[in-house]
Amino acid sequence: MCDDEIHVGRVQDPTFSRRTFGLMTVAAAGAATGAYAADVVEKDVAVKTPDGVADSALIYPSGKGTWPAVVIWPDIFGLRPVMREMGRRLAAQGYVVLVPNPFYRSAKAPVVPADFDFSKPESRAVLMGMRGAMSNDGIDRDAAAYVAFLDAQPQTDRKKKVGVQGYCMGGPLSFRTAAAAPGRIGAVATFHGGGLTTKDPSSPHLLVARTRAAYLVAIAKNDDANQPESKDILKATFAEAKRPAVVEVYAGNHGWCVKGSAVYNEAEAERAWSALTQLYKKNLA
Repeated sequence: MCDDEIHVGRVQDPTFSRRTFGLMTVAAAGAATGAYAADVVEKDVAVKTPDGVADSALIYPSGKGTWPAVVIWPDIFGLRPVMREMGRRLAAQGYVVLVPNPFYRSAKAPVVPADFDFSKPESRAVLMGMRGAMSNDGIDRDAAAYVAFLDAQPQTDRKKKVGVQGYCMGGPLSFRTAAAAPGRIGAVATFHGGGLTTKDPSSPHLLVARTRAAYLVAIAKNDDANQPESKDILKATFAEAKRPAVVEVYAGNHGWCVKGSAVYNEAEAERAWSALTQLYKKNLA
């Protein structure tokens, strides 16, 4: 695992500390009674994978019908209320959504306490240890299991393609998902994704040619400042693979899409959500 997947934009941000994570938790703690709760059904589910059982949230529209499916890969802090809130919002738009605990090999969600201090190296080391337990092969197995689980749900319209979106470390995992299930994944979205382009032979961008998806890559402005060449590598990769893609730098720092974060940028987060909505409307058919 490279530091880019934790993400230098967040590590260098002095505002992202214990208080910040506490705000992220508090902001969504009451979301079950929020605007989207009346429109959706939310269940805690256990998804069997070749490596164990992933505790996850399954969310879908209330009422009768079938809808396209979406996997949401959380950021480095894992499955927690704010990620569930994103799942509810997406489900209310007409999708069957699975939000897994990516760290199920190490602990059940939530994997960090509300007083977790990301600014401390020893605290980050805990998360890096859990991330390190996720090999690329393991992620690929997880991705295939999550897609299969969604396809087995009676609410899923299996005639429609599946979407996958990820935040921070969830960006690379979304790319891997598209390659692990190329016949099912029709759209991929990443928001302030870390480690999408590396010099490693297993770099996520090298998987694009194996996929059949359309892409939305929303880059944080400080991540772009740290790796200005990454966006150009991605654009060239998509062009060579003949995959439709939008690669754009947003006016928000790393983590800007996550409500409650000290760097949350509502205007840019809503613009990114609108782009996501259009991506799915066009490609999950």
